[in-house]
Amino acid sequence: MTIHIGAKPGQIAETVLMPGDPLRAKWAAETFLDAPELVNETRGMLGFTGTWRGQRVTIQGSGMGMPSLSIYANELIRDYGAKTLIRVGSCGAMQEDVNLRDVVLAMTSTTISTPSTGIFRELNFAPAADFGLLMAAHEAAKERDVPVHVGGIYSADVFYDERPDLNEQMTRHGVLAVEMEAAELYILAARYKARALAVLTVSDHLVTNAPPLSAEDREKSFGDMIEIALEAAFA
Repeated sequence: MTIHIGAKPGQIAETVLMPGDPLRAKWAAETFLDAPELVNETRGMLGFTGTWRGQRVTIQGSGMGMPSLSIYANELIRDYGAKTLIRVGSCGAMQEDVNLRDVVLAMTSTTISTPSTGIFRELNFAPAADFGLLMAAHEAAKERDVPVHVGGIYSADVFYDERPDLNEQMTRHGVLAVEMEAAELYILAARYKARALAVLTVSDHLVTNAPPLSAEDREKSFGDMIEIALEAAFA
């Protein structure tokens, strides 16, 4: 048991999926895992452990933003022995050919700052995904006939962005999408020699301003994302 995770020793699996929303963690566990058990509800950040095709999996909410994710990822790795951490969540597309409901696999993640920025000082560390997870997720998406894009994303510090000039430069330089957690997850995985990947569903579009996905559409699309993440984890 840690400050933020109330699970007992042995209740957290080595493979952890991390949606931002704790209620999405509950939905994913009840939908995709066999015999899911509630192992954490500290501060309302729900976590469940069950099995998928006989493999133990934990689905633990991370909260919104890199500071929140950093707390949970640190404790999952250091105190519970998690070895594979896959962020599953939504993102906003930044390229015209990336459409709503598409899946984005983050090969790298650009950011202005993360909770780890202070330890790097003048160094611009380049957070990157685990290559094996990335390849397996890409293959899983292709097998499911899910439109998938692989490349760099942007992990933002803020949701209500007031830097249209920065967004323009991101689009100009081929950044696929924006979200708020992956860069710090990749940094922590590198620090502790764990595997990490972000599998993201496009829920809105910063370039075309297409209407965002409805709650019903999100659920169906997010189902593909969860299955891709699970297949990648155990490929």
